[in-house]
Amino acid sequence: MPVPKQRHTKSRRNKRRSHHALKKKALFTCPKCKELVLPHCLCESCGTYKGKEMIDVLSKLDKKERKKKEKEMAAQEKLASPGGEQSKEKELSMQDLSKK
Repeated sequence: MPVPKQRHTKSRRNKRRSHHALKKKALFTCPKCKELVLPHCLCESCGTYKGKEMIDVLSKLDKKERKKKEKEMAAQEKLASPGGEQSKEKELSMQDLSKK
């Protein structure tokens, strides 16, 4: 069995190991549910890919979990709509004031 003639230096060892470092994963946000998703992968929370629903996530859940998920999705859709829920209330109150 071959035996090395000389010991490798620390710098030589560290140069070899320089490529072993972990890299950050490139994540982006899902346009529908705003969850972090890997690129070119299906969103696990809402089941969409490229804006199309590929998997019905709610059908795979129990009744209790389904209700909870529906509430979360409804809340996210309200926040995603322009202005949110609060601006609609203000518009209604302004219209009511103008009618009187």
